[in-house]
Amino acid sequence: MASTARPRRHQRPGAPAAAVPPGELVVLTAPTGPEITARALRENRSVRGHVDEILPATARLEPIFGPGNRLADRLAETPQAPSAGDYLSYYTVRGAAGDLDELAERLRADDTVAAAYVKPAAEPPLAPLAANTVAAEAPAVTPDFRPRQAYLDAGPTGIDAVWAQTRPGGLGTGVRVIDVEGAWRFTHEDLRQNQGGVIGGSAADDLGWRNHGTAVAGEISGDLNAFGITGIAPEAHIRAVSIFGIGSATAIRSAADALDPGDVLLIELHRPGPRFGYRATGDQRGYIAVEWWPDDFAAVRYAVGRGVIVVEAAGNGGENFDDPVYETRPADFPADWRNPLRGSAADSGAIVVGAGAPPRGLHGRDHGPARSRLAFSNYGARVDTQGWGREVTTTGYGDLQGGPDEDLWYTDEFSGTSSASPIVVGAIAAYQGMLARTGTRATPEQVRALLRATGSPQTAAPGRPVTQRIGALPDLRAMMEHGATP
Repeated sequence: MASTARPRRHQRPGAPAAAVPPGELVVLTAPTGPEITARALRENRSVRGHVDEILPATARLEPIFGPGNRLADRLAETPQAPSAGDYLSYYTVRGAAGDLDELAERLRADDTVAAAYVKPAAEPPLAPLAANTVAAEAPAVTPDFRPRQAYLDAGPTGIDAVWAQTRPGGLGTGVRVIDVEGAWRFTHEDLRQNQGGVIGGSAADDLGWRNHGTAVAGEISGDLNAFGITGIAPEAHIRAVSIFGIGSATAIRSAADALDPGDVLLIELHRPGPRFGYRATGDQRGYIAVEWWPDDFAAVRYAVGRGVIVVEAAGNGGENFDDPVYETRPADFPADWRNPLRGSAADSGAIVVGAGAPPRGLHGRDHGPARSRLAFSNYGARVDTQGWGREVTTTGYGDLQGGPDEDLWYTDEFSGTSSASPIVVGAIAAYQGMLARTGTRATPEQVRALLRATGSPQTAAPGRPVTQRIGALPDLRAMMEHGATP
């Protein structure tokens, strides 16, 4: 059950308290071996039954990756053919009330449990918004806000979606996207085409999450029409999976199961990390990418192993992922855990996105040199690429166009690694759409390498040198020239 105990950072001042997903208790049982066999499945069921006896009567274990036989079938023909046995041990505890940390400690004392830990609540990586109120009544006809969407323009200002949209497939034709977060408003007037709605979890009945998801969807695939905004890849088909009711790792896994190789999965979440003991800090300082937690890492690896391109917000904690604090294994994590934020051949395979500044003077504001790291953005060798972290015009929130009807709301203040990551997703969807005209699709590894090899370079800001890596801003024309020409 979601708590609403305190206001969160993804809502406007004065708004009602936003829904907070509960902390998640994750259990890793003793390994079952590298392959799924009849014996492995029996042993796994035996261990699970033993662990169930430790849990309160109201609680139950649920496998994050589903029943073993179905898991094996899902992985049988995937591009990298990951070992199903790697995923059998991951469970989440449902229905447990009271002190989850105390329950996790009791579970860890059992020799059939490899690890048990409590994940803090996930939040959308949205930087604080400037406007405090919804704008006045909307006009009879929504104006064309496309001139405010400079992120669509040619580099180095934007990602050159204006060029891609003139190319065959460059509208994201045939590409499917799933956004993993909390809630959306797919009835919005500019989200009527190529939208598949919520296909997993229980979307929160919450304005903060709903505005956030709506803004993300608008950036990626807002409708191609004469009013409102235009998505980067408006012919990409977008759907959503909510973390409410199922947790983040299960949401990532179920989204991956609904996509084909070459499609795109977006993770619009971050959490309090080890810097402040995994505690919410009153702002977002110390928040990090969700793949730090072993079950989320495994879910991302699962998706990438299926050939799905995973794009993950780096988070808004202002953290250096190369800091030694991230080399220390938390005591409640599995013994074989390794730092996923180090950036190596053994990382998750996700494309991690930092937040860069938009062009100076955009919408009358100045956030520093264009493409410089914004102070809140996490950074480091693990971060692959950047998007605009301020001044993004899209659907939702209502500061640009408001009134009583949410379906008419627009903003030009969407922000954070929240606004940066959908720009990268839109670029990937447009690229894959163009590439499909050559009879192929790029793999997750190829797309990540391409984003690192091309784009408009990161710039420096006072106190934020380019050595604080967030990567380049994607450039679709350069991606096609470097990768393949349709």
